[in-house]
Amino acid sequence: MNQFEEMRNFVRVVEAGSISKAAEQLGIAKSGVSRRLVELESRLGVRLLNRTTRRSSLTESGQAYYRGAVKLLTDVSELEASTADSGALLKGTLRLAVPLSFGLRHLAPAMDEFLKAHPELKINIDFSDRQIDLVGQGVDLAIRIADLRDSSLQARRICPIRILLCASPAYLEQHGVPRLPDDLRDHRVLHYDLGGGPVLKLQDGQGEEHAVQIRPAMVANNGDFLRDMAMAGHGIILTPSFIAWEAVAAGDLVSVMPDFCPQQRSAYAVYPQTRYLSRRARTFIDFLVERFGERPYWDQFG
Repeated sequence: MNQFEEMRNFVRVVEAGSISKAAEQLGIAKSGVSRRLVELESRLGVRLLNRTTRRSSLTESGQAYYRGAVKLLTDVSELEASTADSGALLKGTLRLAVPLSFGLRHLAPAMDEFLKAHPELKINIDFSDRQIDLVGQGVDLAIRIADLRDSSLQARRICPIRILLCASPAYLEQHGVPRLPDDLRDHRVLHYDLGGGPVLKLQDGQGEEHAVQIRPAMVANNGDFLRDMAMAGHGIILTPSFIAWEAVAAGDLVSVMPDFCPQQRSAYAVYPQTRYLSRRARTFIDFLVERFGERPYWDQFG
C-alpha cells in the first residue's frame, strides 16, 4: 500500500472515532483497516492511536501526523481537481446528507441529470432534516437550509431560500386574514418543529424582529405534510417556497403578511474543515450552484 492510502486510512479512523466505524465507511474489513494502521505505525516507528475495543484516541505524535496528513491530502486533492480533465467521468462513492423534502422534491431530478453525466459514480444519501455529525458518519458533504453559524464547517452557498406564511383561501375566508404578528396568536398555526419550541420569528420592513409565542394547532417535523394540511384548510403554515411553490402557483395556498417575513435563508453545501474535498464532491457542488442559481425555478411562480 502506498503512503497516501495509509494516510487516508488513518484519517478516516481518526474522524470516524473507531476502527470498526472506519471500516464500515471505507467498505472494507475491520481487520484490513487495523492492519493498515499497524503497518503505518511500524513504518513510522511511533504509536499514533491509543486503541480500545470501542474508541480510538490520538497520541501526541498522532495529533501532529493527523494535522499534516489532512493538509497534505487536501493539497493533493486540490491539485488533482485543478489539473484533471473537467469532462472526465467521476468514479467512487459520494456520501451526502440532505433535508428530506428538499432532497425528494428537488435533488432527485438534479441527481438524475448529474448521474447521466457521470454514470460510474456511486451515491450514498442520508435523508433527514436533523443535522448529523458529518465527520463521525463519514459524509462527504451535506445540504443544509439555514443561517449558518457553525464555524467548524466550511460552506458554499448554493441558492437563496425564501420563507413564506401561507394558508388556504377557505381557511382565510373562515378565520380572517392576519395583518400583524400578534394576530397569529388567534389563528391555527401548523408548526414545523425540530426542537426549537412554539415561537415564530418574523422581521418587518425595517429589519426589526417580532417573536410570536404561538399555541400550535398541529406540530410535525415534515414540511410536505404540513403543506398538505394547510391546503386542506387546517391553518397557517410557515414554509420554504421550495415546498409551497406549486400550491401557491395553483391558488391552493395564499401568501399572507408579506410585510412580516421570517429571516430569509440559503441552501449551503457544507463539509468539515478537516476533510479534504474530493473532485466528485467539488463537481457536484458546482453542478448544484449552476442548476439552482440566484432565482431557483420554484421562485419563478410570481
